Amino acid sequence: MSDSKQATARTRRRMAGRDIHEAHRVSTPLELLFDLTFVVAIAAAAAQLHHSVGAHHLAQGMLGYVSTFFAVWWAWMNFTWFASAYDTDDSTYRLCTIVQMIGVLILAAGVARAAQGDFGMVTIGYVVMRSGLVALWWRAAREHPERRQTCMRYVVGILSVQTLWVARLALPPTLGYPSFFALVVAELAVPMWAAKSGHTPWHAHHIAERYGLFTIIVLGECVLGATTAIGNIIDAQGWSWNVAWVGGGATSLVLALWWVYFLVPSGESLHHHRERAFRWGYGHFTVFASLAALGAFLGVVADQLKAANVGPKADPHAVSPTLAIALVAGAVAVYLTSVASMSARVTGAGKHPFAWVWLAALLVLFGVVGAVAAGLPLAWALPLVTLAPAVPIAAIERRRAAQHASPAPTP
Repeated sequence: MSDSKQATARTRRRMAGRDIHEAHRVSTPLELLFDLTFVVAIAAAAAQLHHSVGAHHLAQGMLGYVSTFFAVWWAWMNFTWFASAYDTDDSTYRLCTIVQMIGVLILAAGVARAAQGDFGMVTIGYVVMRSGLVALWWRAAREHPERRQTCMRYVVGILSVQTLWVARLALPPTLGYPSFFALVVAELAVPMWAAKSGHTPWHAHHIAERYGLFTIIVLGECVLGATTAIGNIIDAQGWSWNVAWVGGGATSLVLALWWVYFLVPSGESLHHHRERAFRWGYGHFTVFASLAALGAFLGVVADQLKAANVGPKADPHAVSPTLAIALVAGAVAVYLTSVASMSARVTGAGKHPFAWVWLAALLVLFGVVGAVAAGLPLAWALPLVTLAPAVPIAAIERRRAAQHASPAPTP
């Protein structure tokens, strides 16, 4: 083959679908770069939530956060599942992915406005992003005839719902959130409708890895919140035991939540039960959203600790210690409940052997909030919150160790 033909072969490859049993399938550098564009968007959503709570606009802030985080998460979802099934890593594919990255950055620039109900910039970002995504689905429809109908359903569904998003901008403000949540339902319905014509050839272990990597990215918000809390304590009172309590507690909490997530054997379970993918994939919304919210709430704890240690200049309008720890405990509770539910979904509904363990973890969180309400210093409470994820970690790891140590049955 001539050099020019070799170059052409490298430039464009047939988008015929990946092998679902491909060995050693891992995330590509392009996918990792794509993930990085979401760091800004997630940070912006968490920062808006932090600001809203500090301004005592909790309900409004939570509503804005949920809506903006859905926009961020859904943009990531759309590309991730397509890439798992049809990634060719040729020049055309890369250019379409870069277009989507530009759309994500525009979306990120509009997160602050979206939290106030103005989705104009986010909608523009989606239009740009989906121009690249629809082009890829159209290409897959032409080059993968076995799944042409499925791919065309994605094209029609995405374009139809996106048209409604643009039309939504003309609605009066009173219909803003009702129309938003109606279109969320439409968005979630598109992949399920498309799958009725046949499932795309996504790779179970690759998808599990992609979700795990995104979990680590979102955990970065918690690391930022922990760092802010430590810095605020040092600014307010210098080095003290409170620094050790807050720093150790916040850091241990982040590490424990990371450990909990990877207790679930998602890749292996999805490989054997591909029909559970929708419940597992959609269920991750609360996993990701609660982690990013936890980062914001650790920032609220940092603000409260600083306000409580500046003497007569303390802010009388600062969030109370009880509310601060309740927000942290609430985010951890949502996360643990989501991971437990995800584990049940992916391993088989109703077969989870450790329901009592997750319940005990939630009771620990209730106890910590009650202790702070009764007078326990907030700085001392963070290490106690870590006990909640430590409960399932200890129980499940102990069971695994026992299974590993038990002798194999004799033939």
